[in-house]
Amino acid sequence: MNPYRLFSQGLMRQLIQGLTLATLSASLTTLPVAAYQRLHFIYPPINRSLGIDSLTLFAEEGIVNRELEDYLNLAGVNDQQKAEFREALRKKAPVDPIQLSRFLNSSLGESILERLGVLISIRGGRNGKYAIRGAMVKAALDPQEGLTVLNVFRNLAVDMQFNLDDIFITADYIDLLGRGTDGVVEEMKRLAAMEANNGTPVNFSTLPDLRQPGSYGVAPERIWQLKDESRDRNFDALVVQPQRWREGKIPVVIISHGLASRPEDFADRAKQLASYGYLVVLPRHIGSDTRQLQAMLEGFSREVYKVSEFVDRPLDISYVIDELERRNNPEFQGRLDLQNVGVMGHSFGGYTALAVAGASLDFATLENQCSRRIWGPNLSLLLQCQALELPRKEYNFRDERVTSILIINPVTSAIFGQKGLNQVKIPVMIGAGSSDPATPAAVEQLKAFVWINTDDKYLLLVEGQAHVNFSKLDASTKALIDSLPNLQVPKQEIIDSYGNALLPAFAEVYVAKNEAFRPFLTSAYGKYISEQPNALHLVQAEADVPLSELFNRLKPEHFPAIYSPRISNSNP
Repeated sequence: MNPYRLFSQGLMRQLIQGLTLATLSASLTTLPVAAYQRLHFIYPPINRSLGIDSLTLFAEEGIVNRELEDYLNLAGVNDQQKAEFREALRKKAPVDPIQLSRFLNSSLGESILERLGVLISIRGGRNGKYAIRGAMVKAALDPQEGLTVLNVFRNLAVDMQFNLDDIFITADYIDLLGRGTDGVVEEMKRLAAMEANNGTPVNFSTLPDLRQPGSYGVAPERIWQLKDESRDRNFDALVVQPQRWREGKIPVVIISHGLASRPEDFADRAKQLASYGYLVVLPRHIGSDTRQLQAMLEGFSREVYKVSEFVDRPLDISYVIDELERRNNPEFQGRLDLQNVGVMGHSFGGYTALAVAGASLDFATLENQCSRRIWGPNLSLLLQCQALELPRKEYNFRDERVTSILIINPVTSAIFGQKGLNQVKIPVMIGAGSSDPATPAAVEQLKAFVWINTDDKYLLLVEGQAHVNFSKLDASTKALIDSLPNLQVPKQEIIDSYGNALLPAFAEVYVAKNEAFRPFLTSAYGKYISEQPNALHLVQAEADVPLSELFNRLKPEHFPAIYSPRISNSNP
């Protein structure tokens, strides 16, 4: 089940619906109750409240008093759901309170709180972001109970109101995205099956298994220390190459890591490519890597990433190619093919690859998307909207030496928009996951596939892929992930096998210009290597017409209530 479905079918949504029903059914002449330490549920013109002491009694002792019982009954909550709700109130999040405070004071953290504060405001309508932040930090500092939902409620300095009309719109959008994601999966299944059935039959069992390493071996990794004096930017790059070179020109691929990531996280992909005879360079984007995140958590920087990374990241790619040109002779005997460089990027690295491929920033679309009062569950907007802080001018990052890109879970929709993505005219492979809450396939990768203007484009969807490689998370992050209910972790070895096969297949056809590998870029091959429970569906450019019809049904115009009015600093 996709994560959006988990929310839309969850207990909390039922409970909120019950609270609304209680509000609408309650007498308007109900005697007033004390305002202290109460949560108010607003569904204009009705206002009802629930005492935090009622939730405390339920969470700590399992006792449902009459006040809470009315709401639970109207929500139709059964005994199992009551137990789940009680557990949700008491579930402790394993976070460092100081690091939590630093994150919530970053621009990214404040953006999250701003959005949450629209839904849960101070009584009277003022955005609740500061009250929520204070309560969360105070709860996290509590050595006994720690950061729990109930303890956050207890530590609110003022009474808060849940704006149910806005919450319902958000919940409906999450549900819409859930249904849309399911629709994308089903349509991809249908289109991939149709392509496979209509294509020329190939016996893949007689061809090389690209999931396995190639025949060129992998040499020990090297680190290059680079300095771009024009930007006063010092950064390192991980260099992975084969033990022995292939004949002729040496193909080159550059890999761009995502936000709060590092080159080493993609070393396995680089080694797979190197084993097929490629030189692979993985630059460290120093303003948006793990070190930058750590600097924020340790108090040495206020930001999770620097806004200038929207500019510096694509320039890093071009500088790496410049550096390769300088080193080509004598280090590589002039054999590097630097007129057909491939770029792979994940998440923020997907943005980076698209930028050097010609996608242009579209500030008008970005402003429109980011100024909406209520957002849906597209977490990548938190990243994309920070680009509004850039100087407003034309940015052109196109590097003609880059002739193909492979992007996984890319950040695309708002920062480039249709106009910007339409500028990409080189071969592109886009990877998406059906369980990706950070860059949802239905609103990020699907748009990119439809809008990119090339006949050589591919969209691959992996069921259950969730943006991150769970096997590479640190212990504290794994603990936080494990605390989330109903989360289904994909089988990383299956997902890795897809990457091991399709990355060299795409690179051979479009970087090394080896047509013998084209059969591997087909729906039939996707079907051949697909494994449950994380099935793979691969389609080509011809699928953009039927997928665009699906996309048009998912466009925001079909849900106008979400997108107006704009955020207000007072009454949301």
